[in-house]
Amino acid sequence: MRTMEDSDILALYTARDQLAISETAKKFGGLCKTIAKNILGSREDAEECLNDALYKLWESIPPAEPRDLGAYLTVTVRNIACNRRAKEHAEKRGGGQIHAAFEELCECIAAPDTPEDHLNYSELTDALNRFLADLPQETRVMFVLRYWSALSVSEVAEKCAVSQSKVKMTLLRTRNKLKAYLEEEGVL
Repeated sequence: MRTMEDSDILALYTARDQLAISETAKKFGGLCKTIAKNILGSREDAEECLNDALYKLWESIPPAEPRDLGAYLTVTVRNIACNRRAKEHAEKRGGGQIHAAFEELCECIAAPDTPEDHLNYSELTDALNRFLADLPQETRVMFVLRYWSALSVSEVAEKCAVSQSKVKMTLLRTRNKLKAYLEEEGVL
């Protein structure tokens, strides 16, 4: 079963052909459901997030013309899942990978608590982007899979075809480097 190229799928969206939805789900559905499940902890909720994201794609393309359909979709799924999680867990803290991943990063990046912190958010974002751009590709991929996609250490290891201990050590060293980098940049 051959998957379509992103450009062909985007052409289907532009032509308003509903085949675009099934082709998008076939190509990116597994990754999107994994991201949403790691955030929400539920396979059923993850499937709903994927369906909501596919609907958003249908509504936004055109006029939107994403350069990378996979990235566009995964960001949409992640945002839907995070919003859903925040709404469902407004008064209680849940388990799951998203909480574990954020706990690991809390020493490097503090959550903005004051108006001044909110003003520095764009400065932090720029510094984080520069830091990630300078990382070796394998390290950057591990970091993004863990802290953006909220995959577990074992899932990151599987996707990167390395051992879990290598992922843990790489992430630990990268977090330490990130903290030092942000301090050096004057962001922390």
